[in-house]
Amino acid sequence: MTTYDDRASLTDLTATVERVRGSVEGVIEGKPEVVRLALTVLLAEGHLLIEDVPGVGKTMLAKALARSIDCSVRRIQFTPDLLPSDITGVSIWDQQRRDFEFKPGAIFAQIVIGDEINRASPKTQSALLESMEERQVTIDGQTYELPSPFMVVATQNPVEMEGTYPLPEAQRDRFMARVSVGYPSVEAELQMLDIHGGVSPLEDLQPVAHAHEIVKLVEAVRGVHVSEAVRRYAVELVAATRTHPDLRLGASPRATLHLLRAAKASAALAGRDYALPDDVQALAVAVLAHRLLPTAQAQLNRRSAEQVVLEILQHTPVPAVPGRQSGFGGLGRTIPAYPQQPPRSL
Repeated sequence: MTTYDDRASLTDLTATVERVRGSVEGVIEGKPEVVRLALTVLLAEGHLLIEDVPGVGKTMLAKALARSIDCSVRRIQFTPDLLPSDITGVSIWDQQRRDFEFKPGAIFAQIVIGDEINRASPKTQSALLESMEERQVTIDGQTYELPSPFMVVATQNPVEMEGTYPLPEAQRDRFMARVSVGYPSVEAELQMLDIHGGVSPLEDLQPVAHAHEIVKLVEAVRGVHVSEAVRRYAVELVAATRTHPDLRLGASPRATLHLLRAAKASAALAGRDYALPDDVQALAVAVLAHRLLPTAQAQLNRRSAEQVVLEILQHTPVPAVPGRQSGFGGLGRTIPAYPQQPPRSL
């Protein structure tokens, strides 16, 4: 349990996140909701998959987030000839010491940018599985811890599939959320021409937060209170994906855990030390959709996983959250009751 004072923690979190948000939005124009989701995943100790067509700023978003935080950053360009040892590292025989010496790979950084992750072979993609879930790397029987905070931001192009290897479900399930940047509005694109027309804003981007600040904020987010009703609501949403007739594969228990962690981070970003059903609803599509596999009939009917999640949200009753004491530092603040409402249409 965190020992931070709740008001101080939330104040520090809000100020730090606003600095990072402003820094990233100075590079990615007109996409505040995408930037907010990226920060939510960072504070929830998750990994982010950015999936969209070429040229909309997928890699730019990942780089802007990485450069806004004063921490170690490594970029991996995934290609068919990339080897697992290029990612995790390799033990090399040292002639002078007469012993093997471990050379860390690109995964040993606090923010790892995996560009076009679906262009590497499944063997190379699997090198990320242990790192993303357990935050460690095992080489020749020796386990090496990864630094903290640790976040993988991967990009992929879902349109151009020649020479690519679709991510296996085991790896997609390790990404907390998937986001699509999308095309900018006319005004945002005009502003982009002014900003990016000369020098790239990434070149002048300076860190606005330190890694140790992010670690403290992550610990503060862990202390966000989640009532029994909100936890049950998250479980019911995920369980509904496992029995839906349009899905042949539902979300895993890991998805439930990711949804709960993301909801806690979202609540903290909103200045609250308690989560509401609204936090779960707002993140359900981003956290669940990329883990689901529609049936063949659903695909023929052009039913996407996102549409199924929205349907589940509409048909799952929103719980009433009873008032209770804050879980942040135990200072005795009462959490306001969340009134019973019919399922809202998102």
